[in-house]
Amino acid sequence: MAFLPLLWAFVADGCLGRFRTIIISSSLYILGLGTLSFSAMVPSDSDDSNQLKVTLFFCSLFLIAIGQSGYKPCAKVFGADQFDGNDLKERKSKSSYFNWLMFGSCVSITTTRLVSSYIQEDLSWSLGFGIQCVSMLFALFLFLLGTTSYRFTSERGGKKNPFARIGRVFMEAVKNRRQRGYDIVNANETLLLAHQSSEEFRFLDRAAITCGFAEIEEAKSVLRLVPIWMTCLVYAIVNAQSPTFFTKQGAKMDRSISPGILVPAASLQCFINISVLVFIPIYDCLFVPIARSFTQIPSGITMLQRIGTGIFLSVIAMVVAALVETKRLQTARDDITLVMSVWWLVPQYVLYGVADGFTMAGLQEFFYDQVPSELRSVGMAMNLSIYGAGNFLSSFMISVLDRVTSQSGETSWFDNDLNKGHLDYFYWLLASLSFIGLAFYLWLAKSYVYNRSNT
Repeated sequence: MAFLPLLWAFVADGCLGRFRTIIISSSLYILGLGTLSFSAMVPSDSDDSNQLKVTLFFCSLFLIAIGQSGYKPCAKVFGADQFDGNDLKERKSKSSYFNWLMFGSCVSITTTRLVSSYIQEDLSWSLGFGIQCVSMLFALFLFLLGTTSYRFTSERGGKKNPFARIGRVFMEAVKNRRQRGYDIVNANETLLLAHQSSEEFRFLDRAAITCGFAEIEEAKSVLRLVPIWMTCLVYAIVNAQSPTFFTKQGAKMDRSISPGILVPAASLQCFINISVLVFIPIYDCLFVPIARSFTQIPSGITMLQRIGTGIFLSVIAMVVAALVETKRLQTARDDITLVMSVWWLVPQYVLYGVADGFTMAGLQEFFYDQVPSELRSVGMAMNLSIYGAGNFLSSFMISVLDRVTSQSGETSWFDNDLNKGHLDYFYWLLASLSFIGLAFYLWLAKSYVYNRSNT
C-alpha cells in the first residue's frame, strides 16, 4: 500500500486531475469501509458463510488500500493549492497549513483509537467500521459542497504532459551523451542560458539541442529530490520501530497504574500523538513568528532546516531508547522480581513525537513545494513512499540481523523473550545509522538549491 500513492499520483497529475482523483479514490475508500462493515455482520455458522466472510474481508482491505492511497496525497495537495504562492500573506498561511494538517490528522487518529476501539471491543465490530464509513461519506459530502469556491490549478496551459516533457529530457540527454559541450550550445543559441543553469546534473544539459532551458531545469528539480529522499530513509526505519519494538518493550515492563488496572502497551502510542498536538500550536504560534523576525523567512526556518531538526531529535530518541532498554535488561537479569515502570518509555515517545512534528510536516511541505507545480501529487506521494520504503527496509534489516545473531546457537537480538535478547544493541545500531544519515543529509542540504519557480 505504501507505494500505491505513486500510481495514483501519476494518474492525478497525468490525466484525471486532483479533484476527480479525490472523488474516485474517496468513493473506493467508502466502498471498502462499507464492505468491511458488512463482512463483520456475516455470521460464522457454516463453511460457506466463513468463506464469504473471508472473501468480503480481503476485498474490503484491497478497496481501502487503493482508495486511501489515492485520497491521501491528492487531498493534501489540493488543500495546499488553495493558497496563492505569489501573495506573501497566503504564502505564510500555506506553511501553517501543513502544520495544522498534521495537527488535524493526530486529532482524528487519537479520537479513532479512543472511540472506535471501545465501540469495536465492547459493542460491535460492524458498528465500529460502519461509523468510519459514514464519517468518510460525510467528509466527501462536505468536500463536494465547496466545489464552486475551490481554486483549480491549470498549470499546463497547452504544454505537453509533464511526464512526457521530463522523460524526453532524459532520453535526449542519453542520446546526445557523445556530443561535445560547444556543439550542444551552438546548436541552439537560445540555450546559451544553459550555461547559467544550476551546476548539478550538468549531463542533462546535453538535451539542450532539442529541449528548452525550462524543461531541462524542470527535470533537474525532480532529480535533485532523490538524494534528499534517500537520506530520509533512515528516519523512516526509526519511525517503523515505535509501533513495534517500543510496544514490545512496554509489554515487558510494569504497566500497573493501580491495583488491578494495567496500561495497554499499545496505548503508549498516544504519547506520540499527544506530543504532536502540544508541539504544533507552540511551533506555529510562537516559534515561527519569533524565528521569522530574525530570518525574514515566512515559515520561520527553511524546510530543510526543519527536516534536519527532526532527524536530529530522532537520533536522540534512539539513544534514549537504547539507554532505557539497557537499564531494563540489567534490572530484569539482576532481579527477576523487580520490573521497571513503563513510564520510563515516555521520554522516547515524546522525543519521537516532537521529531515527527518537525520532520513529517517539513517533508510534506518540501515535496509539495520543490517539485514542478504540475507534479505536486507525485511530490506528496514521494513523501509517503519514504515511510513505505522505510518499513520494508526495517523488516529486511531485522530479518538479516535475526539470522546473523542467532547463528552458532547464540540468542537472537530479537528473541521472543526480550529479557534474553538484545534489543538495546539494535537501538544503538539504529542510532549510529541515524547519525550517519544525518551527516549525509546536512552535507546535501548545505548545497541544495531551492526551486523558487513554484512560489
